[in-house]
Amino acid sequence: MTQGNTASGVITDEKGSELNTSGPNTSVADTDTAPDVLSAPLRVRFDYTRSVGPTIGRFLTELRARKVVGVRGSDGRVLVPPPEYDPVTAEPLTDFVDVSDVGTVESWTWVREPLPGQPFDRPFAYALIRLDGADSALLHAVDVAEPAEISTGLRVRARWADATSGSITDIVCFEPGDTSTAVPVETAGEPVTVIVTPVDLAYAHTASPQETVYLRGLAEGKLIGARTDANGKVYFPPRGANPTNGLPTDDYIELSDRGTVTTFCIVNVPFLGQRIKPPYVAAYVLLDGADIPVLHLVLGCDASEVRMGMRVRAVWKPREEWGFGLENVDHFEPSGEPDAEYDTYKHHL
Repeated sequence: MTQGNTASGVITDEKGSELNTSGPNTSVADTDTAPDVLSAPLRVRFDYTRSVGPTIGRFLTELRARKVVGVRGSDGRVLVPPPEYDPVTAEPLTDFVDVSDVGTVESWTWVREPLPGQPFDRPFAYALIRLDGADSALLHAVDVAEPAEISTGLRVRARWADATSGSITDIVCFEPGDTSTAVPVETAGEPVTVIVTPVDLAYAHTASPQETVYLRGLAEGKLIGARTDANGKVYFPPRGANPTNGLPTDDYIELSDRGTVTTFCIVNVPFLGQRIKPPYVAAYVLLDGADIPVLHLVLGCDASEVRMGMRVRAVWKPREEWGFGLENVDHFEPSGEPDAEYDTYKHHL
């Protein structure tokens, strides 16, 4: 195993080879400048599909017809949007009530710089709107040009989409006005039972110094763990601090790319975006020299053959496909070694 420190930005093994853990612009330790760390834009994007149940389903089905319904609670209040369960008794709510698509602004906030995915690409207001006939407020956008055009008590009406689908976005927004402009839609379709909500989160991730060492190691085909000192637990991937004492984990260890399966799951169910045909195995692999297992794929054998204690080795992608990430290891496969004794990994489950 290899160990070093962050002062030089280099880990040196017993053969004298060096791993550059800092990159070309890393500051030296004897200055007051913070060390360079990796950063990258990340994006999480998927379609979240869910069943809506009878209460929300009724609300969305009525929106498709350009109508708004609430539900009456045990205390007599009409709640919009309708909750599935009574906030007082927790009993299911089934007494639906038609309400108006015209209401009153109870409070509001101004959106000066809209974000992608918001109702408008120009400044607008979000407001809590109590619709006529309702006792609770609905959150929605109000299309006004400047803050001076909206105030608490302003009367507003729904602006409906030209084509409705059974979604809260069937109401494009609210606009100043005291008279409904809704043209009811006669829908003979099935009630809304399922909705698909696109989730799209883009953000910039800045790695910690320890994570930067780990990621730069992966870019060179090495698995780098870290500990607080020679007596500390080795974490892979490294953490910024040891969770048991808060000390930084800046004593780096180059680990073997072989390890032991501690626990595993056979994936049998297909899902959106799946890249491997089931069945296959996702397993926690305790790398030799580490104290924390890492989750990865175990392929190269029938899923039914994977077992606790199985010895495995990393299968790396071709060098030209490497980047700064654990996906450089395509998967693990059986190494052919005898299974590890349970006592060697029982404290790492």
